[in-house]
Amino acid sequence: MTAMPRGGGGRVIFIGAVHEAVPALGVLLDSTAEVVEVITLPPERAATTAGFIDLEPLAARFGVPVRRCADVNSAGSVGRIRALRPDLVVAAGWTRLLSPELLAVPRRGCVGFHASMLPRNRGRAPVNWAILRGETTTGNTLMYLSADADAGDIIDQRPVRIGPGDTCATVYAKVGAAGAAMLRQHLPALLRGTAPRRPQDNGPPGQAMLPKRTPAMGITDWNRPARAVHDWIRALTQPYPGAFTFLGDRKVMLWASAVPPRRPGRPSAGPGQVLGYEAEGVRVGTADGSLLVTAMSDTGEQPEPAADWARRAGVRAGDKFRPVPPATARWALGLGPDPAGGR
Repeated sequence: MTAMPRGGGGRVIFIGAVHEAVPALGVLLDSTAEVVEVITLPPERAATTAGFIDLEPLAARFGVPVRRCADVNSAGSVGRIRALRPDLVVAAGWTRLLSPELLAVPRRGCVGFHASMLPRNRGRAPVNWAILRGETTTGNTLMYLSADADAGDIIDQRPVRIGPGDTCATVYAKVGAAGAAMLRQHLPALLRGTAPRRPQDNGPPGQAMLPKRTPAMGITDWNRPARAVHDWIRALTQPYPGAFTFLGDRKVMLWASAVPPRRPGRPSAGPGQVLGYEAEGVRVGTADGSLLVTAMSDTGEQPEPAADWARRAGVRAGDKFRPVPPATARWALGLGPDPAGGR
């Protein structure tokens, strides 16, 4: 780790659970601040949290105690935090809001991150939504946390590019690095109470909060352009539950695809139809041509080369993946209600 500029110590509590938490915690552990506790998820919650990272090995290297807590806002948890007398609370990779009671404990406040250039893309899973919508930039915002989601005063922001071959994992790594750089720069001022802050505006008129994504929303609509299907697969791949499709009643996971050419080819088959195998994968028809899927698996299995999986599964040219009803496709894109009523 690279040492941050020296600027006086202070007592800090860190709250985190997923990938972006690691570089931010590293900055704190490498600073003059005293990290008095790391709070993360217990095993039962960690098992159902996409992208969970166990912070205990890193904290243990610096002798920092780790507390596993299902509800950081409970009276007992807030009481423990109060007893530790933190000057600052830093949250990264933590998906639940902190309560007003907790926000009021540290004398220098609570700060956290959001993986977008706020106020754009407020809400849940901002990187995944940005990629699957074909956006080419996102960012990270360091802000003072408030009782409302993604609404606190902004301390700093850094843009992050989304390349055509990036996945949710690689973009979140860039986001985490940007967050660590901002925290390293501003930590001395945060501990002194002199960090910059500016209120957020309301964003574009009619801007809605990004909705929560669920594993069922990974259903893949082949009746879209190849570029859109590629964006879909890379937005939802590991460490998230993944995009999927159905071949008859068999659920097939789609983990990676090749970047399609800028000029799509002419459709040579219907959307979802298997055109055949290539050295790098399985070619499948889309609305404007085809897409080469390069990693697939059965549900619950690890990704493997798509052509190897397809041969073993008995997939043949001419087979067709199940079409997605329009209402379901709109729901998966966050554009309508769940036609299954949430079941």
